[in-house]
Parts: sequence; C-alpha cells; structure tokens
Amino acid sequence: MPAARRRRVAPSQEAVPPRRLFTVHEYHKMGEIGLLTEDDRVELIEGDILVMPPISANHAGHVNGFTHVFAGAFSGQAVVHIQNPVRLGLRSEPEPDVTLLRFREDYYAGKFPGPADLLLLVEIADSSLEYDRNTKLPLYAKAGIQEYWIVDLVHAEIVVHRDPSRARYRNIQHLKHGDTIAPLAFPDDSIAVADLRG
Repeated sequence: MPAARRRRVAPSQEAVPPRRLFTVHEYHKMGEIGLLTEDDRVELIEGDILVMPPISANHAGHVNGFTHVFAGAFSGQAVVHIQNPVRLGLRSEPEPDVTLLRFREDYYAGKFPGPADLLLLVEIADSSLEYDRNTKLPLYAKAGIQEYWIVDLVHAEIVVHRDPSRARYRNIQHLKHGDTIAPLAFPDDSIAVADLRG
C-alpha cells in the first residue's frame, strides 16, 4: 500500500497561535514589580490585559454625578465603589465606573469585592459604548451580576439590564431624562434619571 499522504492545510485553516492569558495573581504581580503602574489605565478581561481609552470631561462629570447621588441615597446601606476593581474569577478583574456593594464595616479594605458582593454595576459609555455592550455585558451576565446599567451618553439614555442568563440579560429597559429608577437591591429608593448627570 502507498504511504499515507500528508494532508495539506490551506493557509486560512492554519491554527492561530494560542494567546497567553493571565490570571489575576499574575496581573497583580506585574503591578508589584513595576510592569504596570497606577497610571496605566488597564483592565484584566478573561485573561487579556486591555488598555482603556482616556476619560473625557463628560464621562468624568457623569461619574461624579452618580457618586454624589449614590453616596446620599445609599449611605449606610451600601458601599459606593468608584472606578475600582471587582474580581469576577481567576482571569477577570474589570474596573466599572460605579458599583454598589453590599455594606461592610471595613469598606472592603481586606479584599476585592466579588460577584456575591455586587448589587449594581454601572458603566458610563461614550467612546466605550461598544466595549461596554459587547465585552462587559456578557462578562457581567456570565458572572451572575443581577443588575447592570449602561449610561449611554451617545443616545442620552440609561439602559438597565436585569435577569442574567448565560452571556446575556433577559430584561432590558431604556430610560430617558423624565424617568425614574430604583436599583433592584433598593426597590424603595427611586432616583430621577435627570439627577444622575454630571
């Protein structure tokens, strides 16, 4: 019998070299040894270290508005966590713009908050809109985050996502300037959308 011929692989079918994915522990080690600094605007998303765009004045103003309203509305009930890490597993540590955390007396000084601690995640989206929709949303849904708001500065609305299922949310609301919203964790604390502005 003739020797078996080696099957030729078309260039388009050649295997892509595997990516080197990082763990949260390796990510933090990079900070400890100076490969990453506090000035580097990066997030660890599913093992990849992603560079974030610069923050615009409009974006910063809206983060400040949320900080002011949430700090007043949820004082003593929740920790308002601003542009700080949340740990979603071994390979993901995003830094949402605004997070409401279950209240702890130590304000999470002893550990990074994880999925069980997260009451609400908020991303302020202008240039990051597609990233917040297409990368952050499935990440948060897969982690079981019960409520995720995208503050869409492009279309002047807050898109409320609830009821996570796999990599999506089954309940989505679009809120405009005249609407009010209460986080799931605090159903009696309605907030005017108009007040959540910078």
